[in-house]
Order: sequence, then C-alpha cells, then structure tokens
Amino acid sequence: MMVKMIIRNNGSEEEAKDIFQDALIVVWQKAYSPEFVLSSKLSTYIYSICQNLWRKELERKSRLTGEQPVEKGESYDLDKQERANIINKCIEDLGETCRKILTYYYFDDLSMNDIAEKLGFANADTAKTKKYKCKKELDNKIKSLYTAKDFLD
Repeated sequence: MMVKMIIRNNGSEEEAKDIFQDALIVVWQKAYSPEFVLSSKLSTYIYSICQNLWRKELERKSRLTGEQPVEKGESYDLDKQERANIINKCIEDLGETCRKILTYYYFDDLSMNDIAEKLGFANADTAKTKKYKCKKELDNKIKSLYTAKDFLD
C-alpha cells in the first residue's frame, strides 16, 4: 500500500523504497526515546511516517521546481478507503459480540465500562479481555486473507 500511495502521488518505486528506509530509521530513533509509546500497530505507525516523509519530499521538490505542492488528493483517500474496506470486511466476518465490542470501542469511542454495561458483561475487565480476544481474532483473520505485501505495495 505504501508503494501504491507514493506512485499515485507522483513518485516511483525507487523513491518508495527510499522513503521506507528513511521511515525505518525514524522508527529506530523513536524507539530509543524513553517517552516513546506505540499506541497502534507497527505497520500503521510506519505507514504514517512514510506518508509524512513523502509529503515533505513533495514539498521539497515543488520548492525546487517552483510547482504547486501536491495535496493528499484522491489516491491518498483511495488508499485510506481501501484499508478501511479490508478492516470492515473482516470485522463483518467476526461474531456479533466481537463486532459490537470493536465497533463500540474504536468507532463509537465508548469506554470499557459502557461496553460492559451495554453488552451485559460482569465488569469492564471482562469486556477488556473479550476486546483483546476479538482484536486477536481480527488480526488473525486479516493475516490469513492478506499479506504484508498487500499493505506495502
């Protein structure tokens, strides 16, 4: 996906590889910072770093050539939509309870207490444990249907 994003935004495969290498260096540097806390999947974090690095590269190129900088544009939205569709499709394939927990937590921003109450769990810890298992199930489902290459190319 990262390569597609760069190619769709006036880049080449070689530039995508360079950006990816630069992103890995950024991750490496951030990982050594005591304040660093990874709050998403590593692949998501790397992808966002690649987006930011590519945006900076496009701005640098536009200054050198005098062109207008390229906006995020349609292709950025398509990549984002493509990822969302993959995740939504996999969420739909989960059981009803998992679907509700993940939707309530990630899309409706409900607290674990609210989710526990809404779904009739004994307490927030039970809901938290179930959410963890549902996330694992979703992760396994995505991994079984897609490879890392699907997200990087």
